[in-house]
Amino acid sequence: MPLITESYAAQHARWPATGRHILAQHDERSVVVYQAYAPRIGRFAAEHRFFGGDFKLTRMSWIKPNFLWMMYRCGWATKTDQETVLAVWLRREAFESVLAQAVHSKHVPEVYGSHEAWREQGARSDVRLQWDPDHSPTGAPQQRRAIQLGLQGETLRRYAKEWILDIEDITPFVREQREHIVNHRLGELITPRETVFQPGDEATVRRLGLDAPS
Repeated sequence: MPLITESYAAQHARWPATGRHILAQHDERSVVVYQAYAPRIGRFAAEHRFFGGDFKLTRMSWIKPNFLWMMYRCGWATKTDQETVLAVWLRREAFESVLAQAVHSKHVPEVYGSHEAWREQGARSDVRLQWDPDHSPTGAPQQRRAIQLGLQGETLRRYAKEWILDIEDITPFVREQREHIVNHRLGELITPRETVFQPGDEATVRRLGLDAPS
């Protein structure tokens, strides 16, 4: 299931400039998310098409549907223990279920009401949600917010094996595109094609605080 790519410049012109949006490569069957690991973990996953070996099911694992946010986080595959970048094709219904059970990592009164109610919901959920500034290819923060989702417990176990359609080690692609940034050739930069993902459940849309796509 190869990644569909497009010039960054063309996509940047289409993407919302502000607001909370889930930018992702998706279709009716799948949603692509990204993770970066030490080579021993990433290579195992790419070879076996599931997470195993030294992958720790006892630790929270964060997935990011936004490629450039992942590049900011892993330094374009240069940070220690993040040298191997994976594209993971998840079943769309699984990604929707993750969004539906996500609880913000910080108290949001308009969503949860009291601090106690937020803590109780967090204790019952395997998924944490964070909205962070999205980033340009050079790492500059943007006004648009990007989502990341932390998985643990039974949800992480199902993610690691049951929900995966495919996994690809995209590290060579990442390193190739990083050269355009290092050499100030943003006009030549290619990134995975991403569009706004809108959950099918309106309650999830409200809970996440998503802005309407323009």
